[in-house]
Amino acid sequence: MGAKRVWSTTGVVALTGALLLTSAPTASADYVRDQQWVLDAFKMDATWALTQGEGVTVAVVDSGVDGSQPDLTGQVLQGKDFTGGGSAKEDVFGHGTAMASIIAAHGHGAGNDSGMIGLAPKVKILPLRTYQKENDKNPDDVWSEAVRYAVDQGAKVINLSFGADGGKTSSEGREAIAYAQAHDVVVVAAAGNTGAVAVEEPAALPGIVSVGAVDEKANRWVGSNSGKGLTLMAPGVQVLAADPESSQGYSLSDGTSDATAFVSAAAALVRSKYPDLTAGQVINRLIKSASFLDHKELKAPDREYGYGILRPNKALTMDIPKGPKNGPLGQLPSNTESKTGSATEGTEDGSTQANEQDSSSRLPILLIIGGIAAVTVIGGIIFAVMRSRGNRGDGGPGSGGGTPPRGTGYPPQSSTGYQQYPSSASNQGYPTPQGQSPQHPNHYAQQPPYQGQ
Repeated sequence: MGAKRVWSTTGVVALTGALLLTSAPTASADYVRDQQWVLDAFKMDATWALTQGEGVTVAVVDSGVDGSQPDLTGQVLQGKDFTGGGSAKEDVFGHGTAMASIIAAHGHGAGNDSGMIGLAPKVKILPLRTYQKENDKNPDDVWSEAVRYAVDQGAKVINLSFGADGGKTSSEGREAIAYAQAHDVVVVAAAGNTGAVAVEEPAALPGIVSVGAVDEKANRWVGSNSGKGLTLMAPGVQVLAADPESSQGYSLSDGTSDATAFVSAAAALVRSKYPDLTAGQVINRLIKSASFLDHKELKAPDREYGYGILRPNKALTMDIPKGPKNGPLGQLPSNTESKTGSATEGTEDGSTQANEQDSSSRLPILLIIGGIAAVTVIGGIIFAVMRSRGNRGDGGPGSGGGTPPRGTGYPPQSSTGYQQYPSSASNQGYPTPQGQSPQHPNHYAQQPPYQGQ
């Protein structure tokens, strides 16, 4: 069964099962689109009038992407296989194809009315295969090579729907992420599916947009990891995606992999509409436009919801200052930055300025030292002549030290894994989706952000 899952670098770990579309024998066009509740929740008809992701390439580092999938034809670039086993446009397991469909599916048939549609249907997908089968490992030295390749091929967003399952990212992985960030690429990664109060790496690394999962009511999915370093939440429960292993071609499943793909697609939409923004400024728009929706009592960053729930339409339409080039999440230091550094913030060549300052201050220091030495010699002569007694004290500067501040831990989760919040009684902004009763409002209705900022 083709489920969409979060992977482990020590082995592929299946955490959720797919719910095949068994209630519809032929999976008609209307039926498939009706399962895509996210399209209504995100108000995508209005969003696509602004941009559909034209001109942006999203790299999917995964199990490959099936280039023959009807909803993805023409969208999948050649890519590269890093497993030594064939083509990146072959996907024998289906996870990468599922992620690509959430991002860039365009439907098929007359008027593209059949099949599913992704959040950014005009984005190009760069498939980078780093594992082939469910139980394959996805080691850091392999996916890091794929990340570097994505940067060199001009990808503006990199989707990493996998995690280290509690492990730490190797130096190769960290350097690859730093390379992407230094070259103006938005990197998005899954927070993890174990329900732990800890964001998995590489998602937890500085500058990466780490993503957790929420359901149709905008409540955190019980399996979604939480804790320090969580950036955004996005739909990850009963999400429809292409499934090459299903006879119907699609399946529904839960997981932060899916949520990650939605955020990657939203980042691509922002990059398409605002091509002058840096990667950090794109991330800034995603964060500043996010909202806690019904969870108004929360303040950002919250351990379970990060900076809030993704809102692609607001990320494109809100009046948000660009902010610093590196964005609110910062960056990992690149090799160049770590070697040269910047001695003075805000200067183009801090080391030069520091050298100039050092040179300009040497002369008076030398004069002072020379003066002190002269006084000492003269004083010694006087004392010798007068044979006076004096007390000498050996003193010196003490060595400074200090204890770094301790980190703040998080309390354990409740027995249910997440807290239920009261639902909003009104639908503020989104039209009621077809077949949805007014008694069941759209919990993703566009509301002002509640980030405590």
